[in-house]
Amino acid sequence: MMKNKHIGDIIFICCAIIILILILGVNAMISNNKEQKKLEDLLLGKHYVEMSVKDFGIIQLELDADTAPITVTNFLNLVKQGFYDGLTFHRVIDGFMIQGGDPLGNGTGGSTEKIKGEFSINGIENNISHKRGVISMARNNQSYNSASSQFFIVQQDSTELDGKYAAFGHVINGMEIVDKIAQETIVEEDGESVLKENQPIIESIQIISKDETISES
Repeated sequence: MMKNKHIGDIIFICCAIIILILILGVNAMISNNKEQKKLEDLLLGKHYVEMSVKDFGIIQLELDADTAPITVTNFLNLVKQGFYDGLTFHRVIDGFMIQGGDPLGNGTGGSTEKIKGEFSINGIENNISHKRGVISMARNNQSYNSASSQFFIVQQDSTELDGKYAAFGHVINGMEIVDKIAQETIVEEDGESVLKENQPIIESIQIISKDETISES
């Protein structure tokens, strides 16, 4: 009788282990399928956007999805949602860069999804150098994979950022607008923070065709 009970307990434990293994296997397959779907959804090639900044003008950019497919796909998905429309440039450092895309307007906000940082220190090759006119993703210092919606446009060459931040395109028209924003925006005593009432407003970012761009080259 006791022996049969032990056998029953062993069978029960074995069945439980098998069921657990099956559940874990199914979950792994679902996770892999989701990751594969994400990879399949990533964009490739060159893409173009037009950013309208209130009282300043138009900035046109070419985005390089061959070099930074995760970053470009995320950015364009947000553009399609109208996420950036009405947001601001909350951080401006003349001679360095202008930073925007934060729904909170103070550098702590972002979109709901964080993305993998596409730069060498995070194990991903990215040969776009942070030269004048390059657009790159902002992130916090605690995590390489913390970028979501905030971006910055480099006003002057800042190659010390190479390998540490995900550059994903460059300005092809409107660098004079970037300069104007950097030079004319009123910043606080820290030399970079901008009060809400002084933040340049991004009226819209729209996807455009290459034929709609006016190249400076």
